Amino acid sequence: MKTLLLAVGLMSALSGQTSAKKTPEQLQALYEQHKGDFDYLLGDWQFTADNKQYGKSNGRWSAVRLATGQILDEYRLVDDKGATFYVTATIRNYDAIHDRWELIGMDDRNGLQDFGTAQRIGGEMRIEQKFGVSGGNPTMMRIRYYNIQANSFSWAGDQSTDNGKTWVKDQLRIEAKRIGPARTLPQLAKAK
Repeated sequence: MKTLLLAVGLMSALSGQTSAKKTPEQLQALYEQHKGDFDYLLGDWQFTADNKQYGKSNGRWSAVRLATGQILDEYRLVDDKGATFYVTATIRNYDAIHDRWELIGMDDRNGLQDFGTAQRIGGEMRIEQKFGVSGGNPTMMRIRYYNIQANSFSWAGDQSTDNGKTWVKDQLRIEAKRIGPARTLPQLAKAK
């Protein structure tokens, strides 16, 4: 829980860097327009992945909406017996000031430095994110969620290891199928 609170705090601090000033009404309108952009991801998923570096794998992916509107998801790679060999969590929050989603990915050894931004473009969600930042050797990913249906979606990620000079197209591809319904995590701190 501390990690989640730190991530939300970091994202709030980063989103405090303003560009063009918007009225409260404009900010609310943008929030209303985009608050559901990641709704397709809510719920439980099983997926198959094909990574050009590591080969084929399987996994589980679960996402919940927090009572305050952010999306928290857990991405878990499992072996053929169902044992976890990699897991990461991501917190996603819409930033109306910059009209974009912001993401922080985290796992048990790499801190809160895997920052990214996302925007819905037509029927796709597109993300640009850095991974492995705390290890000193970051990779950049350009990710597309596409072919988004009620019970499935496709995911493709192009990767750069030279700060965007060159890209490996479709370094990672994922096909996900729904196995559980969308849900919201109730508020954690109860108010009177």
